[in-house]
Amino acid sequence: MASLVIGTVPIHGHVTPLLAVARYFVDRGDRVRFITGARFADVVEATGAEHLPLPPDADFDDRQDLQDTYPERARLKGAKAVAFDIEHVFIAPGRGQHDAVMAAHDEERADVVLTDPAFTGGALLLGHPLGSRPPLVVCGVVPLPIASRDTAPFGMGLAPLRGPVGRLRNAALRVVAARTVFRRAEEVAQQTNRELHGRPLPFAVLDWPRHAEAIVQFTVPEFEYPRSDAPATLHFAGPISASGSRAPLPPWWDDLDGSRPVVHVTQGTIANRDYRQAISPTLEALADSDVLIVVSTGGRPLDTLPPLPANARAAEYLPYDDLLPRTSVLVTNGGYGGVQYALRYGVPIVTSGGKEDKPEVAARVAWSGVGRRIRSETPSPAAVRRAVLAVLTEPRYREAARHVASRMAVAGGMSQLAQVVDDLAGAGATS
Repeated sequence: MASLVIGTVPIHGHVTPLLAVARYFVDRGDRVRFITGARFADVVEATGAEHLPLPPDADFDDRQDLQDTYPERARLKGAKAVAFDIEHVFIAPGRGQHDAVMAAHDEERADVVLTDPAFTGGALLLGHPLGSRPPLVVCGVVPLPIASRDTAPFGMGLAPLRGPVGRLRNAALRVVAARTVFRRAEEVAQQTNRELHGRPLPFAVLDWPRHAEAIVQFTVPEFEYPRSDAPATLHFAGPISASGSRAPLPPWWDDLDGSRPVVHVTQGTIANRDYRQAISPTLEALADSDVLIVVSTGGRPLDTLPPLPANARAAEYLPYDDLLPRTSVLVTNGGYGGVQYALRYGVPIVTSGGKEDKPEVAARVAWSGVGRRIRSETPSPAAVRRAVLAVLTEPRYREAARHVASRMAVAGGMSQLAQVVDDLAGAGATS
């Protein structure tokens, strides 16, 4: 039996996939302690894992609009918005995250620690020699953020350019980003590491997963940019989990009778306050089309929706394992987990932009050919209509999505993650 610690930032889209991981390892008989926000204590305990709270200075409630805490955040877009979040939402709590993991390890030795990439306490943990800390496995619940000569800096939402021109572009953008939008975030991370270890970080803070003992990305290579300089420790497991499949059937379910294409639109469970990001423009764009629009509010009351046209149906949550096989197009604001879930079923995608990792998700949707990207956080109905009709009428999008689904079907999944964990735990036990 292995002793595992899971650490995640207290954000729904980061916690949920790791809940499935916790349940898997508990069910096979491992000891699992799960460090995350206080609001997730009940769902963590429901997996059979022990919940360990983050310290107050590293905890927050992601359901509360971050603009309420940081009014200046609302004015930021693109890489600047990502850099702001990295500094204030992710890097600032890093010391508390580190301390929580080391306290758990000191109390009861952990064989392996699993974290999400935004858990920047992992970067600080790497300052301890292996042996005085457990090996780290980074679980890829967002697009792969590691730096590469073949990709633009994370957060810019730029697809790769091939050849020398692309590498020159990427190098120039890395210099510009390091000196401007990411400068303050890097300074905070470096200062925290000096305070803890007496020396600066030997790598850029966003690139810390490259230096962990393993990265297990929760997708397939067909949905991730190729990197000629990727570390040998990078593994692709395919989608690990999905949420919402246990939701009850809504009373209008029989309307999904196959007589017209189903366009499902959702903004997930967190970035769903501003319906202009996907739901409102989709309802307006397709109100007169021969499709059935199916809306999920992600838990928000249905009376918060704009008026529904005659060809629209809505529910707070939907049973995705039943819905997605009936869905012709997913319209989304770019949540990574939701996109992976749809691709498991070969559903092509239309995505808007947004903050956090959403520009990177949208860029990969377009690059992989599985859908259309709208370069706006609040797209116009006309833009949504053009994108949806293109995906419905041009077979290449569904063909690409089905190809990704076929690769996901043969990916290692949870067993591959377990193999990585077991290899590291075994190496530690014999060292």
